[in-house]
Amino acid sequence: MGAKEQLELAKKHLSRVQDAWDPPDWPDLALYGFYCLENAVVAAALHTGTPVQKTHPSKAAAAKQLANTHGLPDVSDLLVQLNDARKSEAYGDVVKPDLDPEDLVTGIEEYVTAVEAILAK
Repeated sequence: MGAKEQLELAKKHLSRVQDAWDPPDWPDLALYGFYCLENAVVAAALHTGTPVQKTHPSKAAAAKQLANTHGLPDVSDLLVQLNDARKSEAYGDVVKPDLDPEDLVTGIEEYVTAVEAILAK
């Protein structure tokens, strides 16, 4: 899958996130927020030639590198928090991070928009 296809997949997940924040549907917010950000990071990484592997830690590291080298928002910590939220909702064995649903959706939207701008160059 190329950068554009990864971004389109991120946008599909973003739509699910936008539908799930009010009232908060934490299983969907956590799952689709996480998938959305990961796909957006991969899209930006592919477009810029930033190395990324198919692991959660690699995608978080790529997010930090993209922030440092290409000016994207740094979502590396948010990826970790969303992964923990996803695990908390799915398995119940991880403490759910304290995330504000509106701030979460806004941050995810801003990241996808920033990646769109990078891909448009």
